[in-house]
Amino acid sequence: MNFLEVPKVELHLHLDCSLSYDVVKKIKPSVSLKEYRDTFIAPDKCIDLADYLKRAFRGIELMQTSDQLEMVTLDLYRQLFEDGVIYAEIRFAPLLHLEQGLSADQVVRSVLEASQKGKEAYGIDGGIILCTLRHFNEKQSLVTANLVSKYYGEGVIGFDIAADESGFSISEHISAFQAISEQGIPSTAHAGEAKGPESVRETLKYLKPSRIGHGVRSMEDSELLQWIIDHNIHLEVCPTSNIQTDVYDSIEYHTIDSLYRSGVSMSVNTDSRTVSKVTLSSEYDLLRQEFQWTPEHFKNCLLNAIDHAFTTGEVKDKLRKKINRAF
Repeated sequence: MNFLEVPKVELHLHLDCSLSYDVVKKIKPSVSLKEYRDTFIAPDKCIDLADYLKRAFRGIELMQTSDQLEMVTLDLYRQLFEDGVIYAEIRFAPLLHLEQGLSADQVVRSVLEASQKGKEAYGIDGGIILCTLRHFNEKQSLVTANLVSKYYGEGVIGFDIAADESGFSISEHISAFQAISEQGIPSTAHAGEAKGPESVRETLKYLKPSRIGHGVRSMEDSELLQWIIDHNIHLEVCPTSNIQTDVYDSIEYHTIDSLYRSGVSMSVNTDSRTVSKVTLSSEYDLLRQEFQWTPEHFKNCLLNAIDHAFTTGEVKDKLRKKINRAF
């Protein structure tokens, strides 16, 4: 199976971790290919998640003006198109892009306008998820949640919490997630990556997301895993990223195949196309080689992703038809 030709769905993708060398060179011509490889792309094995996230800072530095945000967003849509992606949910934290005078509203509008151009140019459906970060305080989380509320229905489709899971608690972010939930706006949350199943438990209890970013260490707690299955919580799994952040020593020890066999709703995602130096096609090929996944595995994951996508029933029906035709 040529995975490039398979229509794909991506639910977990960070904008600031997915800058191609082409767009970096346009924004900052002084960056050599060697510097790009050394500082934008993470090594095959990082010390931990915090070490991995250092590479995101290079992208964020180049995303501080409206023009830069537009260039990076359009560049990502080009990458998605070349990878055969037909639906993508792209996430980023607006408050990281204020260093050169943009307001948070200007940041969000810049990305939304560019996203609309990208969707039209490349025929890709999807939307933008706004992230608060673990190290943010309650006020910053509420500011981000208010941006989600303000632009929900105008291209923003949900709320997320990302960054260093092991270094910071969720206590500062409960009020923001509660505010989002009360408005009926969907949310996802990073958990079960840098910390174990207890992190997933508390995230589900206090933030109440319908999806978990990563969530792979849920496999270590059978009761938790059954709860996730019973309550139809979707796991956004990013295999290569989990190896780089040292959640697992190597792909052979990854729980993705066990999660699939458990019956949990899950999808395959890249997390970051530059920091992890992957595409969805390459991730699919990795799983085919390591776990002998068949087209049926990928079809089921894609249909799970569509079921849990933050979009309309009409778009979901259209996506399902494309996937069923392809398989």
